[in-house]
Amino acid sequence: MAQYLGYRCSLCNNEYAPTSILYTCPKCGGNLDVLLDIKQIQTKYQIEDITSRTDFSLWRYLPLLPVPDPGGEGTPLRNAGWTPLYEPPALKADLGLERLWVKDEGRNPTASFKDRASSVVVARAREINAEVVVTASTGNAGAALAGMSAAVGQKSIIFAPKTAPQAKIAQLLVYGSQVILVDGNYDSAFDLTIEAANEFGWYCRNTGYNPFTAEGKKTAALEIWEQIILPNPEAHPLNVFVSVGDGNIISGIHKGFKDLMELGWLKEMPRLFGIQSDKSAAVANAFFA
Repeated sequence: MAQYLGYRCSLCNNEYAPTSILYTCPKCGGNLDVLLDIKQIQTKYQIEDITSRTDFSLWRYLPLLPVPDPGGEGTPLRNAGWTPLYEPPALKADLGLERLWVKDEGRNPTASFKDRASSVVVARAREINAEVVVTASTGNAGAALAGMSAAVGQKSIIFAPKTAPQAKIAQLLVYGSQVILVDGNYDSAFDLTIEAANEFGWYCRNTGYNPFTAEGKKTAALEIWEQIILPNPEAHPLNVFVSVGDGNIISGIHKGFKDLMELGWLKEMPRLFGIQSDKSAAVANAFFA
């Protein structure tokens, strides 16, 4: 576990102590970043202390994560992350690229990137002795939280729109989560989740709300650094293309590379490209508003 100094707002730069359970900035409502104790990490660890680890999951980066080891040995919680990279020759040739890697996040335990965030949130929930972890989801985030919670006996509750795919709802139930179906869309479920968390003292995992979700998602950047950048020093600048919904994944990827830069373990920040569907392009459209 890396000690962390607190939180910093991504909008107003106000900083807060780590003693409080915070989600968003109390001053302006902006998203919070977890501030690692970089000097302590530099004192205790070298690059080789990470790359020599035999735990091939996201937990190999525990020295760079602000949560303690959650336990759960032999369960899917210990298998999230360290997803494979492929170099697809046909696609590489079609695009006229010399080097191309595709990272297969479908190899995570519940088959999505969301397992990374949920694993770290569950670890945080266990650290603070949270009785219940709750989230809003239309599918993957809920499945990830349900699966990772089930692995260690953590109670989870999922708020999902009634329009969510039945197969996804079934997956939540199979994992043992309590599912509350909401009349309305994802935004309605999101708001109700926060209200319930505040009312009952539950720990809220909501994407783009809980800063520890980005800490989980940053582990993909740490893997890209270890799997591509370290063994291919000529692959600079590295271009990383990231699918974007609300922006939590790409912000987590950036956080991972930023932490490595601050540690002095990464010489050059990769260029990040956010990719959105033209049918759901809120972030892209904001640049032209």
